Amino acid sequence: MFIQIIEGKCTRQDELRELASKWRDEAGRGAVGWLGGTYGFTDDDRFVGVVRFESREAAEANSRRPEQSQWAEKMMAIMDGPVEFHDCNDVTLMMDGGSDSAGFVQIIRGRIDDPSKLKELMGDTDMLHEMRPEILGATLAIEEDGTFTETIAFTDEASARKGERLEPPEEVRSVLDSVMAGATFYDLHHPWFESA
Repeated sequence: MFIQIIEGKCTRQDELRELASKWRDEAGRGAVGWLGGTYGFTDDDRFVGVVRFESREAAEANSRRPEQSQWAEKMMAIMDGPVEFHDCNDVTLMMDGGSDSAGFVQIIRGRIDDPSKLKELMGDTDMLHEMRPEILGATLAIEEDGTFTETIAFTDEASARKGERLEPPEEVRSVLDSVMAGATFYDLHHPWFESA
């Protein structure tokens, strides 16, 4: 799997959401290898999109299509300023990667020296699901420089906040403390989803 993260300031939220809803008809019909996406806005008007493809090659082929270029120009015209794109070949799924029925999504961006620790933690789904049943799944996308984007789908925000207050086992806590130091959290209170 390949993930592309799109991030930028957008105060014209209704227009961007409407444009995004038209993507499938306007540009998505010929998209090969597109799997889906998770989208939303933070309280300070940051748009974040986490788009999944079968491979980097599929994503690049999609970007070269004229329909996609035209749609992207419309999107850029709605944004308040520059847009960042982050491409990730190194993708780990937890519990199938999430759910389009999630009521709340939290995106965490940070940097990690040893990605294997975080991957191992995400692999222990039995312990996690027992402790945090409100987590529906997650994706972990890691860039070549160690920057990571974790996208966690929750049943709802109230359950997520309650779960945050639980104290994890010491070995989990030490990994989380080192990984999350300096990380940025993006809360998508009203996420939306698209799937192939």
